[in-house]
Amino acid sequence: MNILFISSLLLLGTFLGSLLAVLLKKPFLSVGVSLSFTGGVMLVASFTSLILPGLEVGSFFEVAFGIVLGFVLMALVESLVPHEHTIKGMEGISPQRLSRLYLIVFAVIIHNIPEGLSVGIASAYSGEKGFQTAIAIALQDIPEGFVVSLPLMVITGKVLMPLWVGFLSGFLEALFSLIGYAFFEVFKNLLAVGLGFGGGAMVYITAKEVFPEAYAEGKHTQSTIAFLLGLLLMLFLDTSL
Repeated sequence: MNILFISSLLLLGTFLGSLLAVLLKKPFLSVGVSLSFTGGVMLVASFTSLILPGLEVGSFFEVAFGIVLGFVLMALVESLVPHEHTIKGMEGISPQRLSRLYLIVFAVIIHNIPEGLSVGIASAYSGEKGFQTAIAIALQDIPEGFVVSLPLMVITGKVLMPLWVGFLSGFLEALFSLIGYAFFEVFKNLLAVGLGFGGGAMVYITAKEVFPEAYAEGKHTQSTIAFLLGLLLMLFLDTSL
């Protein structure tokens, strides 16, 4: 499967979510439900598309090293880059110095970089895995883009800003997908570490960023059902495509 086609799929997800927000102008999904669905997809994809394939091409210690590296890098990024969550609020260094617009955009970027890299790394393992992961990431980006775009519309009072952020989000995912693929096509001997890294980064984001935000809303039953649906969707894609 062509990496340019696979990466182009990532351009669609968040942008479509932003477009829905602009057209509907009111929430049809809560933040918790949307993010729980996202978490279900990301958690399964971390293992079926990255960590387990990594164990097929390398040793446990190579993959484990990659997972730890993914955790450490994402923890460093999250602690240094100021950003704002819809429910949890502000995190990072001196977030009060930036407007909410930039804080929300940075939060989107923190999510999207590891997702894009993971698609590229999975594609370096096999085009089939890359395609499955790209479809799953694009689908879960739709509700994520929707819930991010609504506050952007309120903050800016403009409809073009959420669309621009949605496009930028998808572009960054596609770009980092190409970067991840190119790197591990050249350094194939590091692929097991790379697959572990991609999986570790996504697990970290899911556990540290997505689930706490999802359940902070208090809609535990709905959020858990959404998580189950996301989990089943990724398993279906992994076994059917």
